Amino acid sequence: MGLDVPTPDPPTLRPEADVQEYDDVSVAAENDYHRDELEAFLHEGAWEESFDRWAADTELDEREFETAVDLDLFAEFDFFWDDFADRVGYHAPGIPEDWKVRDIHPDIDSWNAVSSINASLTELGQVVCDVLEADYVDWEAEFDAPDDLPDF
Repeated sequence: MGLDVPTPDPPTLRPEADVQEYDDVSVAAENDYHRDELEAFLHEGAWEESFDRWAADTELDEREFETAVDLDLFAEFDFFWDDFADRVGYHAPGIPEDWKVRDIHPDIDSWNAVSSINASLTELGQVVCDVLEADYVDWEAEFDAPDDLPDF
């Protein structure tokens, strides 16, 4: 399908954000999340490149996109280095399950719209991670496994 819309500004990554508090993230070790470097990469072109790739294939329609923009969801992304897994991790924002009770946005009128927005933002997060890992990140994991691990 694709989407022909302007690229939203890249998110500002908050160094103090605790990735352990995200329901959709599992990070096994305390580490340097490299948020300053990742944010610089986003501003240097990784965000725009990722958004363009994502927009070319997304199932999100313009109305749903505008709803996500109105709710400032693109600004709520978080990206971080997961040293234990040797990868860029992310937390994708989304519309909460109680959207109807909270009357979040007048254009949200169905579970399908909520599901579409949430799934599409998750897909964008993965595209951003892929672009960051392929074209920007050049550091390696510093996590050393304990010497007393059993042989399998």
